[in-house]
Amino acid sequence: MLQEFKKFAMRGNVVDLAVGIVIGAAFGAIVNSLVADLIMPIIGAATGGLDFSNYFLPLSSKVTATALADARKQGAVLAWGNFLTIVINFLIIAWALFLVVKGINKLQAPEQAKPAEPPKDIQLLTEIRDILKAK
Repeated sequence: MLQEFKKFAMRGNVVDLAVGIVIGAAFGAIVNSLVADLIMPIIGAATGGLDFSNYFLPLSSKVTATALADARKQGAVLAWGNFLTIVINFLIIAWALFLVVKGINKLQAPEQAKPAEPPKDIQLLTEIRDILKAK
């Protein structure tokens, strides 16, 4: 059983998947930083200094805090600003992966060769078939 597991774990697809997961996690951290540190501050500045990460709706009368972290300690909150940030992260990651896959597919796709002319004997047989069909 150990040999079978070793054979399974060392197959190319499993190793490729593991590498993809590690790179994906690192890419996710980069995109999280991009959104949190670059995009959301620009959106906040354009909308008058709004900080989406602290937007929440208290679901309990016990919640009186104005910061999301403090409000979560006091009770249940609907953190819609945090959700909005995560949705933006997802859209950026999805778009970037789309562009990467599109680029890889473009590099891997063989150039479409012009269809070669069929040999003379095939052309003659095709003409004979067409003549016979016409009769």
